[in-house]
Amino acid sequence: MTKKTIFSALIFFNLIIINAAVAQLPDSCKIRIGTNLAGVSDYSRELPFVNVMKNAREWYTKGVNDPTYQWDTGYVDSLTFGANGYPTHIPQSVNGSNLQHMVATVWDGTDGWPSGRYTLLWDGTGDFDFWGDYSNLTFVGANRYEFDYMNPANGILQITMALSDINDPVSNMRLLMPGTENTYLTQPFYQEWLDELDPFSTIRFMDWGHTNSWGQEDPYTWDNSTLADWSDRAQVDDYTYTTTKGVPYELMIELMNLLDADGWVCIPHTASSDYISNMSNLFRDTCDPDLEIYVEYSNEIWNWIFGQAQWLNKYGCEDQNISWPEGVVPYIQNALDLWTTSFSSELDRITRVAAVQTSWLDVSERMLYNLVPTSFDAVSPTFYFSFDDVSEGVLDNLGASATAADIAYHSRLGMEENMDGLRGIKTIADSLSKPLAFYEGGQHFTPTPFGVTPTYENALMDIQRDSSMYNMYNEWFDSIRTVNTSNEAMLLMHFSFVSPRSAQYGSWGMLELVGQDLTTIPAPKYQAIMENLGCDGTLTDVDVLLETECINLYPNPTNGIFQIKGYTSDYTIQVLDGSGTIYQTITAIANEDVIINISSIPSGLYFVAITSNSNNIISLQKILKY
Repeated sequence: MTKKTIFSALIFFNLIIINAAVAQLPDSCKIRIGTNLAGVSDYSRELPFVNVMKNAREWYTKGVNDPTYQWDTGYVDSLTFGANGYPTHIPQSVNGSNLQHMVATVWDGTDGWPSGRYTLLWDGTGDFDFWGDYSNLTFVGANRYEFDYMNPANGILQITMALSDINDPVSNMRLLMPGTENTYLTQPFYQEWLDELDPFSTIRFMDWGHTNSWGQEDPYTWDNSTLADWSDRAQVDDYTYTTTKGVPYELMIELMNLLDADGWVCIPHTASSDYISNMSNLFRDTCDPDLEIYVEYSNEIWNWIFGQAQWLNKYGCEDQNISWPEGVVPYIQNALDLWTTSFSSELDRITRVAAVQTSWLDVSERMLYNLVPTSFDAVSPTFYFSFDDVSEGVLDNLGASATAADIAYHSRLGMEENMDGLRGIKTIADSLSKPLAFYEGGQHFTPTPFGVTPTYENALMDIQRDSSMYNMYNEWFDSIRTVNTSNEAMLLMHFSFVSPRSAQYGSWGMLELVGQDLTTIPAPKYQAIMENLGCDGTLTDVDVLLETECINLYPNPTNGIFQIKGYTSDYTIQVLDGSGTIYQTITAIANEDVIINISSIPSGLYFVAITSNSNNIISLQKILKY
């Protein structure tokens, strides 16, 4: 059973049948929420892979018997490497250094790693040194080390490749989470991460694919206008996925198929036509045909902090003597046309999006109106809300005395301006008869200039766990619903899934950690999003049921125990999952409050159905069990 039929499946249990022929979508169905995934990095709190070698930092160099113990000797570009990024041998001698050099990698910030016994495996002849917050390191032999790692806060782990035989070099390194050695090949994903991701029907892979500045070590410098070949993409066997090429498409597709989730993919800005065609063919041939694929050319090609904006301006505009952004349009057009050709006989499987800058209407119009109207299916803005520059100045003057309430107050002042930009984009989309599909959004609380430590740092951190954030998300979702005048849900892709708080660079995650204990670390964004996930855009009987009387479930989300306030007549309570499995049935008498304990069932999104003794529906509510 797919997520797209979850709501309809509940009808099977005869909760009630209602005529769904209504003139307009109910509010609960006007939006549906997906999520962006965080980029893969050694410091990320999002842990997608049980083989954590895949989120190891790129190699850096150590000197053999270095008397100065330099963390990085800086010679990695002078070493020779073979297949999948592994050195041809270690140690290596390099020009300009009296030392021989090894390679090392690190995980700097291991919060969220599951505690237990980790295993390092590799192919070839070699050896390794370890440093950091591990214990009980054991060389088992046969290319195997084991050690205990007990999830220290802000922990660090470094592994140095001290030896790799030139005739049998080290390759295929695997650093496996506890208990995954027998399953990592068939199940590469961390189960707790999967469980928390499962409620979302759409996943955007922009950061997973390292779309921003793809293939560029420096956003502002590059060699030339040469386009990337298909062979230049990230490969499944690469030693790490933290390079400028990101996670391989094969893993994106495997995740979509596993979770039965639609996917949103971004085409690298320097991809050749051959690359783009092969990419589209791969998704066409290996994605479950029932899943929808949103396809976008690059990401924020007007955002000058990213390499794609710089590169496209240079080669699409300046070198062609074409104004910006008009000179960028042919790159977008070519990418969309190639996906159109690939899916020509099944265009209903893809949604070709044209992304726009929400607050820059002139640029958005000049891009959209220069695209062939039939070559794209949706206009894609953002749905961020934040305080404006004037309010930022007020907050800066408040400094350390600023509170979460101050952030909330000034953010609400900015919401109407944010909505004005959104309504402007909606007007443009309406003129083209295109729906909206939002590629990113949520709170956008960052200092000016971006990257500084603001004087009101504590307030920016505190609001991420404050109930006012929950309230603002609900208010913002309600405002966005007013924009939807169609009979189909608008897709909102929240940015993003899991990342730590940062006053300097933004606290983007709806969760701070995989496996976050919500009883000790509140996640108000996550709570609001879970309660507003919405429908799949097809109005069903159960969608209407969700518009019935709202009976309060408290607390929601819950760690397993929640309360239902008594109803005025005798009633029955059922707790069900999305596939229709009934976990509990409780009979209650009129005006009786009921305590329900579901602590023994797995974490996830459930439904609480309340019916009268005559089998009439009283309420159908969602509840998140963590």
